[in-house]
Amino acid sequence: MKVFGKTDVGKRRANNQDQFVVDRDLQFFAIADGMGGHAAGEVASQIAIETLVERIPANGRTESDETAPQPETRLVEAILEGNRRICESVTTHEERRGMGTTLVTFWHVADNALIGHVGDSRAYRLREGQLDRLTEDHSWVEEQVRRGVLSDEEAHNHPMRNVVTRAMGSAESPEVELNHAEVRPGDLYLLCSDGLNSMVSDEEIRQTLARYADSPEEACGGLIEQANAKGGDDNITVIVIGIEEQDIS
Repeated sequence: MKVFGKTDVGKRRANNQDQFVVDRDLQFFAIADGMGGHAAGEVASQIAIETLVERIPANGRTESDETAPQPETRLVEAILEGNRRICESVTTHEERRGMGTTLVTFWHVADNALIGHVGDSRAYRLREGQLDRLTEDHSWVEEQVRRGVLSDEEAHNHPMRNVVTRAMGSAESPEVELNHAEVRPGDLYLLCSDGLNSMVSDEEIRQTLARYADSPEEACGGLIEQANAKGGDDNITVIVIGIEEQDIS
């Protein structure tokens, strides 16, 4: 598996509230995009990622114990534990009130990708030149698009496009959305915080992934460069995962 992750503060922010993890052994990857002032957003995203690293078992992909929880259960429990710790941190630190984080995860299990997310960080797949989004944003504008009130273009430029309707830290037990995707040789997967897709269109993302299909590192660099060239309004974090033949044999 070829994989690379990269984060950038962008052009407008003083600090980076994004956190990410690339675990090649477990083939588990995640991005958390923190929210909240006074550095609290980066605290929330750090708690989310640290909890995943701690709670997702290191041998999860080859676990032989039949009594062990299934990957879906492990993932949801780890995310909810991260949420509990964020809420606890808010309770004990008044200055962190209002902090939270979005999250998107990718876990390669057998010949499937288990994708979990809360909020508006995204997962994409490029297959045979076609880009598909594998997650639906938990955001106000996305709800309006689903209802037919806003077009995709209107949503992309709407002043409330950054308002999320679901996030870690905003409720005792947020609903975690899980999706499965069949993994095939030649697939290219992208995880990103909204600092990328709020600046760069899906078609531009498709073109960049296709151009650097053999180099996740160059793809990450190209995507971040594009987002910054268009203003870099937010922190930008990307992970690009390329599936090779031996990964699904």
